[in-house]
Amino acid sequence: MTPLLKGTVVLVQKNSLHFNAHSAAQKFGGFIESVIDAPDDIDDSILDTVDSFLSNSVALRLISASNSNENGQGKVGKQTFLEGVLTSIPTLEDKQTAFNILFEWDHNMGIPGAFYIENFKQDEFFLVSLTLEDVPKHGNLNFVCNSWVYNVEKYKTDRIFFTNKTYIPNETPFPLVYYIHEELKTLRGDGTGERQVWERIYDYDVYNDLGEPDKDDTLARPTLGGSSTLPYPRRGRTGRKPTEKDPKSESRSGYFYIPRDELLGHVESSDFLVDVFKLVSQNVIPQIRSVDQPEFNTFEDVLSLFYGESSNFSVPKVIQVDHSAWMTDEEFAREMIAGVNPNVIEKLSEFPPESKVDRQLYGDNTTTITKEQLEANMDGVNVEQAIQNNRLYILDHYDSLFPFLRKINATGAKAYATRTILFLQDDGTLKPLAIELSIPHPKGDIFGPVSKVYLPATEGVEASIWLLAKAYVVVNDSCYHQLISHWLHTHAVVEPFIIATKRHLSVVHPIHKLLLPHYRNIMNINAGARNTLISAAGIIESTYLLGKYTMEMSAVVYKDWVFTQAGLPTDLIKRGVAVEDPSSPYGLRLLIEDYPYAVDGLEIWAAIKSWVEEYVNFYYKSDATIVHDSQLQAFWKEVVEVGHGDLKNATWWFKMQTRAELIEACSILIWIASTLHASVNFGQYPYGGYIVNRPTKSRRFMPEEGSPEYEELAKDYEKAYLSTITPKNETLLNMTVMEVLSTHVSDEQYLGHRIEGDLWTSDSQPIEAYKRFGSKLAEIEKKLIERNNDETLRNRYGPVKMPYTILYPSSEAGLTFRGIPNSISI
Repeated sequence: MTPLLKGTVVLVQKNSLHFNAHSAAQKFGGFIESVIDAPDDIDDSILDTVDSFLSNSVALRLISASNSNENGQGKVGKQTFLEGVLTSIPTLEDKQTAFNILFEWDHNMGIPGAFYIENFKQDEFFLVSLTLEDVPKHGNLNFVCNSWVYNVEKYKTDRIFFTNKTYIPNETPFPLVYYIHEELKTLRGDGTGERQVWERIYDYDVYNDLGEPDKDDTLARPTLGGSSTLPYPRRGRTGRKPTEKDPKSESRSGYFYIPRDELLGHVESSDFLVDVFKLVSQNVIPQIRSVDQPEFNTFEDVLSLFYGESSNFSVPKVIQVDHSAWMTDEEFAREMIAGVNPNVIEKLSEFPPESKVDRQLYGDNTTTITKEQLEANMDGVNVEQAIQNNRLYILDHYDSLFPFLRKINATGAKAYATRTILFLQDDGTLKPLAIELSIPHPKGDIFGPVSKVYLPATEGVEASIWLLAKAYVVVNDSCYHQLISHWLHTHAVVEPFIIATKRHLSVVHPIHKLLLPHYRNIMNINAGARNTLISAAGIIESTYLLGKYTMEMSAVVYKDWVFTQAGLPTDLIKRGVAVEDPSSPYGLRLLIEDYPYAVDGLEIWAAIKSWVEEYVNFYYKSDATIVHDSQLQAFWKEVVEVGHGDLKNATWWFKMQTRAELIEACSILIWIASTLHASVNFGQYPYGGYIVNRPTKSRRFMPEEGSPEYEELAKDYEKAYLSTITPKNETLLNMTVMEVLSTHVSDEQYLGHRIEGDLWTSDSQPIEAYKRFGSKLAEIEKKLIERNNDETLRNRYGPVKMPYTILYPSSEAGLTFRGIPNSISI
């Protein structure tokens, strides 16, 4: 009698994952729920049943990892069907169902290392895992699957899954090599045809799907990527048909393809936030735009959105303690190092600061700020002394914006390129010294800018002018944050790494396993963003200053992106806010000692890199093993030459020849997807939910003395301020989106935790190292809490009394202003 191997299959039925717009609205509540009235749309006639998985509906075949057939391929066992339902498994999670299965498996078949699965049912299901019990000469075997399985007729090749063992290519059991190669070939596809919902193909394309020229000529947008003029990271290919008016543009009609396992759907968060954006786009935006909202006239009008019987929004943290502290110069400056965009400020190393704007096209763009203007408020220190002692800093929103200003202002916006110079005071806080506002010369670009410098003031109309000058700076910072810091430098730059990983690193490869938690749901979120957020006339174009030029400007900024400088220590050094110092923690000395983002971030960075270093060195014993890892080399070559192909000639790319390079590259990638994204994402609503603190548009120029606008400013500065910044309709829309973006869902996976628990690899040493990583993060969180209780560190809480908690690793669900998810969850 043939011996039997007992197994347990865990899966989730499709119908238990039902989700619709109304449930999304109810989960989120607030303003969204108030404008949605969607019926529940479950169709009972299509509900799946547990019994339907029996009766020869789902079959598995084991594949040997130790014994081969005559072709060198692992032997394949007999087709075996699911049997009875198991109800006594304590580890089952909500919505999961476990089934018993018995395989005929003779000893001469060896040890299983993979299995085929066939679904003969009409509906797909989500396969969680297979566990084999008491495998001879081995013990239990775990297969972590986490994948959608469709009807067998949908696939051109058999669905296959591998054990949780980890191998570099040269150490992979030979009987599995063929199956691994075939699976990678399936995932790469052939680059043709329109992708279908059940497919798992990963391929590249340019950003040619942001516009809708067939709908309206004004909705045409240039292709980003594939040119030196507008370079861009690649996105996932969908293969949709070209538009009729522009064959280079992809149509936006129909299904937005995402490789099926990137659209997880078996957990609450994976579709929830994307569905909320669809809901906002299809219901909330039309609702807001259809109503002629009365404008805000006073700050109290804005506050009424949060307080009172008719309030629909959560109270942003920036005004929870004090409604007016945001107006102070100290808070204005503090948010550059502890706000939602804390990684842009730079040290001023020379005066005047150098502009990189092309002089031949745009004339002389040298600043008009003078030393005398700065020194008037520098406590007796002159500019030369301040530069020598690292006390002058700049928030520069000039070079990236100025070439677009004439076009932007032709759309009805009233924008300036801005330079803000700040002084580091003895108490560790920053003080703004001067703001320069510049617009193109009316006679033409070659004549250079028309600039005016504004200085701090605390009384009279001059104080109102100064408040407006700060608003123009914050408008630019809000746009740069949303477009560059949040979208380009996290979401967009990571997607090519995901695609290359899935195409070239098998699921048993150690680097695939290392990076997988940090890819979770990103392609899904990015596709949703292309559909509703960054598309022509989408949410970002509608609510931020740059309008139709939004994505075009991000492509210009991408030219200067450097992956090897995206890790925190190198970024701080590049911006001049830190210097190398072996005697300082983590080998860096911060020039702004009380720099909350940098201080907390360095703790997290060091923990990430220590974990990655231990993990990489476990699997790679020498640099030679890096060089000879064919999958790793193919992965890196494609990231550089295809995924980020517009920058392939850059000399800064790692050559991927050493363990040190692999450790740094993986650390940077994990940092971007987790901590960097968290730092620029989860503070959006806490800081920006109160629009007067972080306006996103400017629709009037600075009033000139003698004009009606100047008189209005002198008489009623609140009304003049509100008439200048984002109008009410766009404010409501922007607040709605920011509240979604800033919210953690209930099943968020945070840094130091994995959805697979301890089953992501069979190697005990990496598992223990990962547990130490999680423990280290818990220790860091305690240290950050203590740091926030130190009242001498004024930048940690500021005039608004808002402690810098955003890099606390853990969080509960909701709008918490803390928590570092493993990946770019929204």
